[in-house]
Amino acid sequence: MKITRFWPSTVHLWLCAFRPFFLLASAHAIVAMAWWLGSLAGLLPLPALPGGTIVWHAHEMIFGFASAAVAGFLLTAIVKFTGTPAVDRKTVQLLLGLWLGGRLFYLLAEWLGVLPAAFCDLAFLLLLIACIAGPLWRQPGRRHLAFFNALCALAAVHAGFYLTLWRGGDAMPWLLLAVGLMMLLIVIALSRISMRLVNDVLEHQGGITAPYLARPPRRNLAMFTIAAFSVSEFLLPANTVSGWLALAAAAAIFNLLNDWHVGRALWQRWVLIPYLGYWAMALGYAVIGVGLLSGSNWRSAGHHLLLVGAMALLVLIVMSAAGRVHSGHGLDHRRWLPAAAALLFGAGLLRAAASLPAIMTAYTPLLYAAATPWLLAWSIYLIYSWTALSGPRPDGRQGCDETA
Repeated sequence: MKITRFWPSTVHLWLCAFRPFFLLASAHAIVAMAWWLGSLAGLLPLPALPGGTIVWHAHEMIFGFASAAVAGFLLTAIVKFTGTPAVDRKTVQLLLGLWLGGRLFYLLAEWLGVLPAAFCDLAFLLLLIACIAGPLWRQPGRRHLAFFNALCALAAVHAGFYLTLWRGGDAMPWLLLAVGLMMLLIVIALSRISMRLVNDVLEHQGGITAPYLARPPRRNLAMFTIAAFSVSEFLLPANTVSGWLALAAAAAIFNLLNDWHVGRALWQRWVLIPYLGYWAMALGYAVIGVGLLSGSNWRSAGHHLLLVGAMALLVLIVMSAAGRVHSGHGLDHRRWLPAAAALLFGAGLLRAAASLPAIMTAYTPLLYAAATPWLLAWSIYLIYSWTALSGPRPDGRQGCDETA
């Protein structure tokens, strides 16, 4: 008699490294946010965490949710960019184990201290760097070495975060520095992905305008200003110099958006969603800059626009595009994707509004109003992406080659 498995086979989950990481990123976005809200409402327990619950919450959004998405993207993209063999299954499983260990040990840090969590999180980043370093350095011209540099900087910042936490200091400045590095990684990744997505839309529409090109001067200027502001914010958090640099970053990102004005193709979801992500990024830096120069405490509002608006929107579009194309499926043209994007953009605006001092009396209602579309958006993504990420390729192929 044939015995039915209680848990379905996971053999297809390991066809490509992005599959488990994209699933974990979206699941973590739901669970960590729900637990955070439940703890604020007194409904769910949260131990006395080193640095406090706000530091834990910010850390999990950056080094939990975003890091899982970055790992899934890089382990797939670097293979495509450099033409090297995919990372083997055991290495991917080790990376997953270290990532999960970091999440668990941070929650247990009240009893175990921060060192176990630090070991897992830093080992995860160092192993990820080791996986991509060789292919990037061996590639002629080293055109994609920016990924390696950004990831090394992220590992160094994460080490600084844990060292400060271990010493009992204020670790939040390290997390804000990590936000800047995530914005840099987004600009680097989107400059590669956007040329494929936008030009595919233009080709489909019959070449209605000149081919789209992510121009290096505009991209490099945006990256330079983001990096300059991030360093200034870390060293001079309340200085007007940081305010001017934040405005410079906003202006550079708005200038970067000029590359995206490609006629009616802009209104296609695969173009419009990353375009809105860049808008959220520019608005985030603008809010921080205006707040610093006017003496208003708008930094939290701006950073939430960067995280809940820009980062989440751009993670969504990357995972939706790469997750489908490299699973043997075509791009998804169902309505769930623009709906999820609209929810995330709205969540970013609401969460930023909740942090404005002028309406702090409505902080709690706005906080829950922002969290609701966030939870809905990632639940929708998980429901509609589950089959593609955990099931067999419809074209019968193996690995993570693009669909024909």
